[in-house]
Amino acid sequence: QVQLVESGGGLVQAGGSLRLSCAASGRTFSSYAMGWIRQAPGKEREFVATINRSGGITYYADSVKGRFTVSRDNAKNTVYLQMNSLKPEDTAVYYCAARSTGWVPRKSYEYEYWGQGTQVTVSS
Repeated sequence: QVQLVESGGGLVQAGGSLRLSCAASGRTFSSYAMGWIRQAPGKEREFVATINRSGGITYYADSVKGRFTVSRDNAKNTVYLQMNSLKPEDTAVYYCAARSTGWVPRKSYEYEYWGQGTQVTVSS
């Protein structure tokens, strides 16, 4: 099992940047694929990005491709989401999620463990 704690959310103007971090507990972090999923008010959860165990494979939602970058540091048990050129439509609660697998889940329901979420608000 793994516990996940997100940080780095906040209020930013459109065009700005934020970097989210997700710290994982446990000694088997490198056995988990990690994902970022977001949920805006009144909307369903939306897949944002995922990264495989080693960090060599990443996938992004079309809505964030070219603006967001997911990365991980297995030595620090941490996954990151660098968000650039933020838009008001990026406003949401961002969740870090994990699944013990060798592939890269791209659906929110495919993840086993979830953090508590961090709020990102982008003003126009």
